[in-house]
Amino acid sequence: MRLTKSSVDNLPSPVPIPPAKHAQAFYRDDQLIGFAVRITETGACAFIVETKVNGKTRRKTLGRYPNLTVEQARKLAQKRLGMIAAGRDPEAEKKESQAIGVTLAQAFEDYLIARKNLTPKTLRGYRDAMRLGFDDWQGRALKDLSKDMVEKRHRQLAETRGKATANLFMRVLRAVFNFAANTYEDARGRTIFPENPVRRLSATRAWYRIDRRQSVIKTHQLRAWYAGVMSLKSETVRDFLCLMLFTGLRKHEAAKLTWEHVDLADHTLLVIDPKNHHDHLLPLPSVLHARLTQRQGAARLSPYVFPGDGKTGYLIEPRKQIAHVIAHSGVDFTPHDLRRTFITVAESLDIPAYALKRLLNHRMGSDVTAGYIIADVERLRRPMQQIEDFILKAAGVQETAEVVELTRRPPESSLA
Repeated sequence: MRLTKSSVDNLPSPVPIPPAKHAQAFYRDDQLIGFAVRITETGACAFIVETKVNGKTRRKTLGRYPNLTVEQARKLAQKRLGMIAAGRDPEAEKKESQAIGVTLAQAFEDYLIARKNLTPKTLRGYRDAMRLGFDDWQGRALKDLSKDMVEKRHRQLAETRGKATANLFMRVLRAVFNFAANTYEDARGRTIFPENPVRRLSATRAWYRIDRRQSVIKTHQLRAWYAGVMSLKSETVRDFLCLMLFTGLRKHEAAKLTWEHVDLADHTLLVIDPKNHHDHLLPLPSVLHARLTQRQGAARLSPYVFPGDGKTGYLIEPRKQIAHVIAHSGVDFTPHDLRRTFITVAESLDIPAYALKRLLNHRMGSDVTAGYIIADVERLRRPMQQIEDFILKAAGVQETAEVVELTRRPPESSLA
């Protein structure tokens, strides 16, 4: 039919078909191909234009009737069909127009939506970088952020917040630009942001050199350090620091450890979703096992091995207690120094490289030989015990034990 006011007014409404979810009927104009009116099951009437773009059917709603008259809708349809006939894609052009004006704030939020697996800590760090480093840029269009602006801001951040922080904030900005280059396109499918302005820092070698912290608790310092830890009133913090030293776990891995993942019968603990996202099963050396056994006997309501009073439910970095240990022992350290100390002790005992990587949950990378090695926790018990014995001996503690040789427990089904 030819769509006119009269013909549209006389169309059956609602849809004259059996009731169905989202049912709709189309009445197409026989003169302007692609122009039609759509009526839904509720009786809503709207004009649409339909055509193919690059082999795909595109349908665009022009407006509702009678808010939009038939003639107004026909003119809009003719304009749109004319653009497509000339080789243009209205939807792509609209998308391009929006992308050209995308602001840093919008691009950052789109980036976070795409990166769904960010940990709460990483997410908080990214938001802090945007807020503290580029707060005055949030409303600016991404295309207006120049190389010179980036280079100048990098220097300013180094002066006000330190070189390491300046590098960190710029890496976040670089990630947002890389995301934008692969997300926002023009009508022809080409990126709108072909150049990342943060690359200026690499081209001019402007990144600040930050020496990685290499501090450890030296062997001759372990006695004083251990005595300082034992002087703490909090058994939770004492055991927390000892566990990090005896296992090499990172601070957050140790803090989030739950009793559900400590198997005292099997002398193991399991770290869920660590830094490399590969669950980490470790054997428990004898003295650490005894400490955790004692802790479990005293545990009450908290599911965490090291409970805390905050919202998280687990222990957050005990700064005051660490300061006490430093003052008592004269040994300056950070929680991550305990992991480095564990690694240093392990290397001094000539523990094989593959076993050391397994203890630290480091990936084997492209090492072909490593692919043939079965990572069995039983093979790690002896090196883990050697490390604990060495530390305790250096700390002047007589409480050592022989390696407990255990065989893997049979599966539940075989116990029946």
